[in-house]
Amino acid sequence: MELPNQNLVEQARRLITPGERRVLGLTGAPAAGKSTLAAVIVEALAPDAVLVPMDGFHLAAAELRRLGRIERKGAPDTFDAAGYGALLRRLRDRADNVVYAPEFRREIEEPVAGAIAVSRDVPLVVTEGNYLLHWPPVRELLDEVWFVDLDEDVRVERLIARHMAYGRSRVEAEGRAHGSDQRNAELINATRDRADLVVSGRLTADDGETDDP
Repeated sequence: MELPNQNLVEQARRLITPGERRVLGLTGAPAAGKSTLAAVIVEALAPDAVLVPMDGFHLAAAELRRLGRIERKGAPDTFDAAGYGALLRRLRDRADNVVYAPEFRREIEEPVAGAIAVSRDVPLVVTEGNYLLHWPPVRELLDEVWFVDLDEDVRVERLIARHMAYGRSRVEAEGRAHGSDQRNAELINATRDRADLVVSGRLTADDGETDDP
């Protein structure tokens, strides 16, 4: 199903119930457009919605080097999935006046703790990331998950352009996009049928997502 962005905003708006907390997940392969869609929804629904990306749960570069996973940064085992799940559980419980979430800072290529404040009275949390449908404990904490899909040729070109924008040469960018990024994309695309809604990434601009480097 392909819905214009405004229709998607209205789809998200129906999840809002004052005095309650719902969590909407957006997932899809790298560069499909999920970060852009998340930003559109949150901007349109603010102050009733806040964005909490999964990419704040990247393991630190030093830990990835220790584990021998730095070259696979962006794969499922390079994230703190349990920590992400624990945060989602706190957000759903609404027991705290404010919950602080981490975010990934591209300029330093590291997550930063306590960067996003989510107050108790915000009824909708939008979270986006690669593996929302891959990790069952995470999926159980989400009211709905939308899969952002995009033609592979377009998606890969977006991804190559993004890597180049962050300083990689064309050869390096293509190697990354067709290598570890593609293996991750295949894993993510295998979860497409588990989504509540599939939307087209053609409805979004190039997204500059940061949930995989």
